[in-house]
Amino acid sequence: MQKRYIWSGIWLLYVGFIFCNSLTPATLSSQQSGAVLLAVQEVLRDVGLEYSGITEHIVRKSAHFAEYTLMGMLLYKTISQYELGRELRMAVQALLTFLVPFCDETIQLYVEGRSGQVSDVWLDVVGVVFGTIVVMGYRAYRCRRRSINHDKKL
Repeated sequence: MQKRYIWSGIWLLYVGFIFCNSLTPATLSSQQSGAVLLAVQEVLRDVGLEYSGITEHIVRKSAHFAEYTLMGMLLYKTISQYELGRELRMAVQALLTFLVPFCDETIQLYVEGRSGQVSDVWLDVVGVVFGTIVVMGYRAYRCRRRSINHDKKL
């Protein structure tokens, strides 16, 4: 099977995971965030760091950012599998960078106790952009290392 289908499948499954998280009712979502908050506070306490400033709100926003950072990484890798011109690749990346968070927050409008937040759309978009930059930076680093190693062999 071609790599692009595998990466596309992985990306689509991940977007499905994101959307499933958005379908979680507020009470259950809050319980999950609360459990993560307690775990983070316990780890920080065990290593002797101050943890009183870590709130459920911070945990939730950090989860949004991390979730979308990974999506950005997967999206970049997926799009790179297709033979598209640079401009079209960038356009698809930009469109999906905004469209998925927009749909995600829209889904939450229809879930008990949840609400779609414009600020979350922007946080998610920044997460996707960050993930994309990380992958691009890693690729540039690898290309540079290969070039240096190739030059040394000559």
